[in-house]
Parts: sequence; C-alpha cells; structure tokens
Amino acid sequence: MNSKKESIVLMILRIFLGCLFIFSGLSKAIDPIANAIQFDDYFISFRMPFMQIFSMFMAVVLTIVECTLGFMMLFRIKIKLTSVLYLAFMCFFFLLTAWLAIAEYLEVHYGYNFGIVKDCGCFGKAIKMSNLQTFLKNVVIIVPTIIVFIYRNHIPDIRLTELGKWLFVAIVVFLVALLQWYCYRYLPIVDFSDWKIGQNVADSYIDKQEVKESIYVYEDSLGNKYSFTEDELMEKFEKDANFFDDKVGGEPEVKVISPIQRAPIQGLTMEDSISDYSADLLNVANDRPLFIVFMTYLDEVDERGLQSSDFQNMVKLCAEKEYDLIGLTNSSASEIQEFKSKNNISFPIYRSDCDPVKGPFIVRDAIHANPGIIYVQNGIVKGKWAWRNFSDACEMITNK
Repeated sequence: MNSKKESIVLMILRIFLGCLFIFSGLSKAIDPIANAIQFDDYFISFRMPFMQIFSMFMAVVLTIVECTLGFMMLFRIKIKLTSVLYLAFMCFFFLLTAWLAIAEYLEVHYGYNFGIVKDCGCFGKAIKMSNLQTFLKNVVIIVPTIIVFIYRNHIPDIRLTELGKWLFVAIVVFLVALLQWYCYRYLPIVDFSDWKIGQNVADSYIDKQEVKESIYVYEDSLGNKYSFTEDELMEKFEKDANFFDDKVGGEPEVKVISPIQRAPIQGLTMEDSISDYSADLLNVANDRPLFIVFMTYLDEVDERGLQSSDFQNMVKLCAEKEYDLIGLTNSSASEIQEFKSKNNISFPIYRSDCDPVKGPFIVRDAIHANPGIIYVQNGIVKGKWAWRNFSDACEMITNK
C-alpha cells in the first residue's frame, strides 16, 4: 500500500465524485421503468429499435454500476480500478453528450432531424436537463475525474482484506438491485411524476375557460348612465324597484374578465366515440371520488391485476358508493371494445390520443404500472396503487 497520505483537495474531489455517482444512480434506481423508457427513447433516436428488448436489463445494470462505482470511490474500495472505470465511464458519456448537444443545436438552428432525445435522463426524473446542460455538467465532472485518475496512487485503499472489499461491493450491488426490484414491482418510493400524490392535475392538464360577465347599462332622462353586473342589477331591483322607472336600458355589454388559460401540459384526453370527458371528471369542483385505471396499451396489460379478487371488490364498492371508476388507455376504440368483452369489464374505458413515437406519453408516465390506479378528488391526486397493491386501494375505499 502507498504510504503517502491523501491530500485534502484530492479527498474533496473524490468525495464529490462518489456522492455525485451515488445520487445519479439512486435517482434512477427508484424508478427503473422510467429508466428503461429512457433507453427505449435513445434506441429509437439512434435508429436501433431492435435493442429495445434489452432496455430494462441495461437500465438496471447501468444503475447498479453507477451506484457501485460511487460507493467504491467514496469509501476507497479498489481505488486504482475504480479511478480507471470512472475515467472510462465519463469519457464515454462526455463524447455521447457532446454529440447530443451538437445534434440538438443543428436541429434547432439548421433544420436537421436527428430525432434527438431532449431530456438526458442522467438524474432520472429528479432533475431534468437539456443536452447542452448535460454536456456542460460532464465538462465540469471530467476535470476532477482526470485529476483523481492521475493521482490515484496517492489515494490509499480502505483497510480491508480483499475478501472484505469484494464483500462490500457485493452488498452494494445486492441492495441497489433489491431497491430496483421493489420499485419495479410496486411504485417508485419517491414519485417525480406529474401525477404524484398531492398534485393538482386539473390545473396541470385542463384549460381554464374564458370567463365573461354581462354589464347592464341604464340611462336616465338627464343622460346619466348607470352600470350593473347581473348580480348588482338583481340586488338593486330588490332594494328599489322604482329606480328603473325613468331609465332606459339597452342590450347588455359582454366583458371578458379572464381570457382562456391553456394548461401547462397539453394532450390529455378521456374520449369515447362521442365526447372528451377529461374536463368534467378532473374538475376541481367535482367532489365525487374518481378512480382511474391506467392501462397504457391494452395488449400489454397484466391481466392478473384486473382478474384479482381485490380489483373485483373495488369495482363493486365503487358501484355501491356511486364513485366514478373509469379506465384510460392509448389503445384504439376497437381494441377497447375487444378488451372489455374479453375481461367482462363494465366500467367505461376512455382513450387518450398518443403518437407511439412523439407522444404525449401522459398515460404511460402517470403511473409505472400496467394496470395501475390513481385516485383523484377535486382535481387533486389522493392515492396511487400498482396492481400488486390493489388490496390497499380496496381497503381505502371500504373505510372511506
């Protein structure tokens, strides 16, 4: 072992790199499905759709590698090997993000169409960064990475046996894999979606309609004019009906109090063959509990969730208590009819338009379970359950 003592500067850089990789890895580990979707997007962008079957595997493995390297750097486990792997890791992503930043610039300013993914996903859904921001971040990170690599012989390994070091690595791998397994089977332990509990989805997805007010103008014989809103007019009439005897009123003037306000997130629909019910169902004034069964594509739904006794009990309870229960999918109307008939589903299933490449991927990203249920009341998300937790949803409805 090298007898030289690690300098303070080198220690700070090492701790910074270790913590950064741990944070980056854990931010993706808590939502492995979102991480796999990010790989899907990259494979489509690079014209490699045949690689999508490996998306989940690569997402899980990359997250484990990133977290493990972070802990190894932080605790000085096999520091020479770790510094080499860090440099290889950062050089690859430095070059990749450099290309992505250049390609996005060419798309925006010169009309090229590379189909570049706009959100890098380097910190999962926790922090969204553009390709240029990601590249600049990597420019900053690669400097301490190179320094640690150059002075790796000046950083002593932790005082553990070889077995102890590899046991430490094995424990980190196991714990990160276990975390991803749990979040895959159920839901992310930290939710960064636009449908997280407490989120006002009515404000996020529903346009606020234009608000108008009628102004009634009366004029007396002396040319004096009096203006009233409808409420003020009724109040005046009730207090002094004779007030209007010597006055002449014309057609009411319509005044726009508040123009239409577009929702920050566009694209959510809940349609059948007749109408779109999203505004009515998600209205903040709608006090009726609304349970939405999200099923991204019906041919991918895990039917065990719909056939479970917990789900069947939930359907009955919603009917008894007159709660709204609907399904929402990106599948076509004909697929919906076939699916309802096959699974003996009585509640309505609405569709939300979605281009399979361009989106919007609202149904897919709302809850990373297929099927999954989101409970909304007064436009606010009150609860979320993956199909393996439908018993919790059923218990909540029973006690409500």
